Amino acid sequence: MGPVQVRISGWASWYGPGFHGNLSASGERFNQNALTAAHPNLPFGTLVMVRNLDNGRSVVVRINDRGPYVGDRVIDLSAAAANVLGMLSSGVARVELEVIAPQTQETLAR
Repeated sequence: MGPVQVRISGWASWYGPGFHGNLSASGERFNQNALTAAHPNLPFGTLVMVRNLDNGRSVVVRINDRGPYVGDRVIDLSAAAANVLGMLSSGVARVELEVIAPQTQETLAR
């Protein structure tokens, strides 16, 4: 993976069961079991490393949707990504985002 391009800190939330199978903003069907996320303005296909600041766990997600639509949240994660980060039960976590790969034809093919 290339050099870190952008770092963002804030709160993450997650979404899943009620949206599973619905079309996301990118036109892709939302899969709560995939390592994906919603972000307000990062291009679809962008790869982001998300680190839970409370427990140190991290996961790489691909942006394929828009959101979150709640005040101070910086990213909305799939249930699978939230599980990796250990935040399913709490629903939210303090995170740091690192954009590690901008949207390219290569990331779109994944």
